[in-house]
Amino acid sequence: MLVVAAAFAFSPAVVSDAFAFKLFGITLWGKDDDSASDQVPDPVRYDVTLTTDANDPDLKEALENSSRLVGDKDRPVSGDLGVVIKARDDRERLLAALFEKARYGGVVTIRVDGRDIDALPPNPTFNRSRPVPVTINVAAGPVFKVREVQFGGDAAGRNPADYDLAPGDTAGSLTIIKAGDRIVEQLKSEGRPLAKLTTRKVVADHRTDTVDVVLAAEGGPVAPVGDVGVTGEKAVRPGFIQRYSRLNRGEQYSPEALKKAGDRLRALGVFSSVTIHEADALAPDGTLPMTIEVSEGKQRYLGVGAQYSTTDGFGINGYWGHRNLFGEAESLRIEGSVGRLGETTNIGDLDYSAGVGFTKPGAFSPAATLRASILAKTENPDAYTARLVTASLGLSYELSDLDTITGSGEVSWERDDDAFGNNSYLTFSLPFLYERDARDNKFDPTEGYRATLKATPSYEAYNGTFFSGFEGSISGYHGLGAEDRIVLAGKLSAGFLLGADDLQNIPATRRFFAGGGGSVRGYGYQEISPRNDDNEETGGASYVTASFETRVKITDTIGIVPFIDVGTVSADIAPDFSDVRAGAGIGIRYATPFGPLRLDFAVPLNKYEGGTDYGIYAGIGQSF
Repeated sequence: MLVVAAAFAFSPAVVSDAFAFKLFGITLWGKDDDSASDQVPDPVRYDVTLTTDANDPDLKEALENSSRLVGDKDRPVSGDLGVVIKARDDRERLLAALFEKARYGGVVTIRVDGRDIDALPPNPTFNRSRPVPVTINVAAGPVFKVREVQFGGDAAGRNPADYDLAPGDTAGSLTIIKAGDRIVEQLKSEGRPLAKLTTRKVVADHRTDTVDVVLAAEGGPVAPVGDVGVTGEKAVRPGFIQRYSRLNRGEQYSPEALKKAGDRLRALGVFSSVTIHEADALAPDGTLPMTIEVSEGKQRYLGVGAQYSTTDGFGINGYWGHRNLFGEAESLRIEGSVGRLGETTNIGDLDYSAGVGFTKPGAFSPAATLRASILAKTENPDAYTARLVTASLGLSYELSDLDTITGSGEVSWERDDDAFGNNSYLTFSLPFLYERDARDNKFDPTEGYRATLKATPSYEAYNGTFFSGFEGSISGYHGLGAEDRIVLAGKLSAGFLLGADDLQNIPATRRFFAGGGGSVRGYGYQEISPRNDDNEETGGASYVTASFETRVKITDTIGIVPFIDVGTVSADIAPDFSDVRAGAGIGIRYATPFGPLRLDFAVPLNKYEGGTDYGIYAGIGQSF
């Protein structure tokens, strides 16, 4: 099986008589259209060399990353003076990089065309018959250590070790700056919005290679939230914006509450930007006024997409949506899709999907979200053909920043053609979901975990069958190293059906299958299943799946991910593990602002006879 889905933007541009092709900002072939020489007046090219006497690869890398001369070496500057200006700016940047590494005795010497930049005339001229030679020599000097730290004002009495400033610690400038910022954050978290740093003093002793640090802060008064105003709104009601932010007059001031308010408003999708401004002074009543400044984005949107699979052919989908239907960020989305194009000439055998979804944030309370939808579709995996229409109405409620519960009512009509023949079902369900999300990032987590528990009591009217589905999953993440260059990720999922004495009385889409990009990679979609005497997939009453990945960053944007998935599906409510299937593979990741682009290749380790040989899976975000 081959499954590949991709969305991309490209920009062809004529340069001389060639074309340039860009994908995700990378020039894949051709000449880049933003030719630097054509855009810089009086372009001058240079050749730069950076050396240091320190035998420290990390320091050398930090210096090279800080140097604009090195980073822009393929881009010309404007005029001979432009080389000198860039060199002088570089000296300050390189000294700052040395200070970050606690090397306060370092010396940076830069020569342009063999002359020290301090000895050059105001308007120098260089030989342009070849790139102007620029040499950077960095005498790094010793690493300075912390000798003494004094905390003053409202910062008095703190432990230097809590700020990585214990005597003997490396005295990097960023560590000292972060310590001061953290003190202010801690004072503000006590409800003191006007807290500020009053003293940040650093004295380096070059005789002993040590540093003395003085940090003092003024906390200011404790003040609650005052009046909250709204500016910049056009179609969204300001009262809703204030209410949904959950910044209420009289509540204790909290920087974390402000951050969450901004994140909450941005997540609505109706604003292109959200900024919360705090007043510089308290109001006469001792409260802190605030203003929420928003900029509304486009309310209506339209999109199309496409996908391809060697087993299912081409698929196309389209959608239209409105992000602010009635003035309080209510969203309406209408979508449809057609699949298996090219795989069948019978229009009736194509995959169809059409649906309408409505979302009302802040329904009944700022923490509640109302959702309603109706969806009609056909599904055609190898195990069955299903035609169904489902309507649902549900309410989600945020118990806390981490915990959400959802309850809904659902009715579904379904017509199946599967191992049990042709059957129709009318099912009424009351799904309940509990979710705890403690991940540090929803699209690319490096720490934390996510856990879900779901119960779906149901009644199938045509057969008079009561049954309930129970599912749970937990995924965890742990980064290794200071920059989380390696992340270990694992996921465990399981479920079972009660009242499933005869699977024929339960719709195919409610039975359990495994296989594909969402469970055990390397197998076809829903290929893992108990089978009858004719080797037809019947679906099961229980399942267990597990996945483990090692996510390794090769560069800041590119990563590789070796993985293994394991799963089993049983006909009984308790998994018997008599048929465990495993798949293994490797994937690549490309980091983007909206999450990593994912491409995985996997093979089954114990494939079915005549089953899938391999699978390729693409998407946005990590696999779990």
